[in-house]
Amino acid sequence: MPRREDISKVVILGSGPIRIGQAAEFDFSGSQACRALRADGYEVVLINSNPATIQNDPEMADRIYIEPLLPEVVKRIMELEKPDALLAGMGGQTALNIAAALAHDGSLDELGVELIGCNLTAIEEAEDRDLFKKVCEEIDLPVCKAIACDSIEQVLESVDQLGGFPLLIRPAFTLGGLGGGTAYNTGELVEIASQGILHSAIGQVLIEESILGWQEHEYEVMRDDADNAIIVCTMENLDPMGVHTGESVVVAPQQTLSDRDHQVLRDAALKLIRRLNIRGGCNVQFAVEQSTGEYRVIEVNPRVSRSSALASKATGYPIARMAALIAVGYTLDELPNPITGEGTTAAFEPTLDYCVVKIPRWPFDKFRTADRTIGTSMKSTGEVMAIGRGFEEAFLKAWSSLEYGQPHPRPLTMADASGGESMDERAFEPLPEALLEDWLRVPSDRRMGALFEAFRRGYTTEDVRDMTGGVTRWFLHRFENMAAIETEIRAAGEIGLNPADVPEDEMRMWKGAGFTDLHIADALAGFPASGFKLLPEGSDEFAVTRRRHQLGVHPVFRMVDSCAAEFAAVTPYYYTTYEGGSASGGIDYVLGLEESLKQRIVVIGSGPIRIGQGIEFDYGCVHAVGAIRDLGHEAIIINNNPETVSTDFDTSDRLYFDPLTLEAVSEILLRERAHGILLQFGGQTAINLALPLSDSLTHLSTLGLHLVMEGTSPDAIDEASDRER
Repeated sequence: MPRREDISKVVILGSGPIRIGQAAEFDFSGSQACRALRADGYEVVLINSNPATIQNDPEMADRIYIEPLLPEVVKRIMELEKPDALLAGMGGQTALNIAAALAHDGSLDELGVELIGCNLTAIEEAEDRDLFKKVCEEIDLPVCKAIACDSIEQVLESVDQLGGFPLLIRPAFTLGGLGGGTAYNTGELVEIASQGILHSAIGQVLIEESILGWQEHEYEVMRDDADNAIIVCTMENLDPMGVHTGESVVVAPQQTLSDRDHQVLRDAALKLIRRLNIRGGCNVQFAVEQSTGEYRVIEVNPRVSRSSALASKATGYPIARMAALIAVGYTLDELPNPITGEGTTAAFEPTLDYCVVKIPRWPFDKFRTADRTIGTSMKSTGEVMAIGRGFEEAFLKAWSSLEYGQPHPRPLTMADASGGESMDERAFEPLPEALLEDWLRVPSDRRMGALFEAFRRGYTTEDVRDMTGGVTRWFLHRFENMAAIETEIRAAGEIGLNPADVPEDEMRMWKGAGFTDLHIADALAGFPASGFKLLPEGSDEFAVTRRRHQLGVHPVFRMVDSCAAEFAAVTPYYYTTYEGGSASGGIDYVLGLEESLKQRIVVIGSGPIRIGQGIEFDYGCVHAVGAIRDLGHEAIIINNNPETVSTDFDTSDRLYFDPLTLEAVSEILLRERAHGILLQFGGQTAINLALPLSDSLTHLSTLGLHLVMEGTSPDAIDEASDRER
């Protein structure tokens, strides 16, 4: 189908301020939608209230209104602009609720404005828990036994009907699971349900039978008006049911489902999106009982979401861009995939030959005494994503991206349980077994470290699986493998192996498993209680780096191309891996460096969104990249946040999705033979690299890198940052 000619002006709703459950992913999706529609000749009017976003830049839309995102405000703007259509699917729950309100009060009909992308019926049937349950039953898809309630009296009556506790509370029309939770007794049920009814836009909660311990799987689906539908990405939550997908470690593609079970869920996802008549992108969530293959449909997000941003960056498939173009009439087979150019269309399902791991970024480092348990209501402020050839490599890269002050898993001590008091002294006390097992049983931000620690201490996979309430054995075996390799490194250090003497075979094996130079140095030193920052010269990170370079062990750079190299990719989007590198070693240089006359300038991104470092730094990075390209230079971005515009495939000349650590950044600089690097736009994350990178320049120059640290000098940065100086 060709584009619709009866539409000329489109209003796009943004998502407003960054908050828990609705972060930078909607700036990313809104920016893609604005660019796609304007490039296709549509007049775009954007309404958004967040001044720190890229989509609020003057060139992103024909007109931008920085106004409150309220139904009455949006209506007044549409009265002034007289648009033909409203696109609400790019602005998260905020935009969907506004669109539903304007449709219900007759404003859209009164103004002659069509809701495109996701119609009102689809929004209501997906967001209203009772209607959604009936839709699934209508098409014979299994759902949890549940009762919709709009009063506490009805909530209490539901307990006996559902067979008793525990029960899951899911509010309708809310963001990030706000007001939801799991209740184990009447008191908890009343407390959680009261909050759910309060926060629900329609005053409704669904009380569900518990399926705690089942595995959660997600399918990111695209569909057009001609009923073509594809699965863009499959994702699997490491945490069992009971933890919001935004709070869980997520792995793509699925690792543990059999092909038969995958095909069952795939068919169910496509059946559901067709019944809801969603045109564009949506996210379908399932719960699977691992031993029997039995499943339940959990919910559908009838819009682009945080999972959409993750799926988009994990596959290279521009979900928001395609969803916007589908909304104005295009079909999937008419749209070229910009990653492969003319090689494939948007109807081609992406194929991944790597593993992607997402870990949420929680704010508990700012609030050390806060309740750290996680459940069906979100607490994380952002997330990191990492790519590796296998789970172990991707997981350890994601861990090192979190910036909690622990760049790799270390043996747990009482300092990790401290609220901030006497941490130096408590670092010498191992974490008691009882507390470790409590951290395994109760989901929290500490669970991943506890998994690692359990296998350090010799726990079996069955022990750990029982304590965690059902984490899949496949994942537990991966943690067991990482702990075994770490133990091997530590044992080598105990018999006197120094970084300068590490054999090449061991170095390649350790690096291929995802261990950073710092992790190796720390393990060889026996993880001293004084910390990795005080490792003596000759035993520190630089000693391992120097030895690795002597051995010619460097990462190779693989491309994210959406097709597992079946077609040539035209968009340079890379990740580093030590698995499958050249046996002869050497730096994996960018092709054509010798012929290029352009200077290559690297911009360091700001990493995950957290308190004190938000989307405004991504805004700065994107503008820095634009200025570099305007000057005729090549701009290279390094970042690890899947929600941001800076990690979009066409923002820079080359994108590297990697940790913002000295090791990862140095290897990319060597590959690029970069002329300059800019640290000023990536917030404290980038600033923290200034002195370590400056100190390593002499060594890097022996490998052919002659780098200028552009802008403010490292010494000036240190002088401004160091309170004593």
